[in-house]
Amino acid sequence: MTRATLLVLADGRFPAGGHAHSGGAEAAVRAGRITGGASLEEFCRGRLHTSGAVSAALAAAAALGVDPVALDAAADARTPSAALRVAARKLGRQLMRAARATWPHPELDALAQRFPKGAHQPVVLGLTARAAGLGPEDAAYCSAYEGISGPATAVVRLLSLDPFDATGALARLAPELDRVVADAVDAARRAVDLGVDALPAGSAPLLEIGAEAHAAWPVRLFAS
Repeated sequence: MTRATLLVLADGRFPAGGHAHSGGAEAAVRAGRITGGASLEEFCRGRLHTSGAVSAALAAAAALGVDPVALDAAADARTPSAALRVAARKLGRQLMRAARATWPHPELDALAQRFPKGAHQPVVLGLTARAAGLGPEDAAYCSAYEGISGPATAVVRLLSLDPFDATGALARLAPELDRVVADAVDAARRAVDLGVDALPAGSAPLLEIGAEAHAAWPVRLFAS
C-alpha cells in the first residue's frame, strides 16, 4: 500500500501544477546556460545540491511532524527571490487542492486554513506524504526528484531536446539524488529536536536572479 501511494504522489500526472513550471530552466535556456543534454545535466545537478537539497529537507521535516508554520517561515527565509516565493506558494496551493481530495486529513485542512493563498510547496508536499502514510525519506525523494525532473521535461519542450537525452541525464544523477535525500532526512531528524535552523540553507544565486528576470517577461511558456 505504501509503495503504491508513493507512486501516486511521485507520478508526474498527479494534478499538482508542476507541469506549468520549468524550475528556472526557461530562463537558463534563454541565457544560453542550457543548450543540450550535457548542460541540462549540469543545471539539474546544481539545482539538486542547492534548492533541491533545501526543499527535500523541508519536505522530510514536514513528514516527521515538525511545525509546518515554522517550516513555511524557514522556506521563506531560504528563498530570497520574491518571484520564487510566489511560485512556491502557487504550487503549494495547487498541491494542497490535490492532496485534500486524495488523502483527506485534519493537518492538511489546518494548513490550508492557515495559508489560504498557499504554503510553500515542499512543506505541503511533506505534510501530504504524512497524510498519505508515507515517511520522511519518501517525501524527500518526491521533492528531490521533482526538482530535477521538472526542468528536464521543460527543456524537452523548450529546445525540442531528445527525450532520451533528458532521461539519461536524470538517470546519471540518481546516485547523487540518493545522497541528497539521505542528508536531507538526517537534517530533518535533527530539526525535530533542534528546530528549523538545523535544516540546510544552500542557495543558487543564478536561479534567484533568473527567476526575477523571468517574472518580468511579457511572453513566456512557463510560469516560472
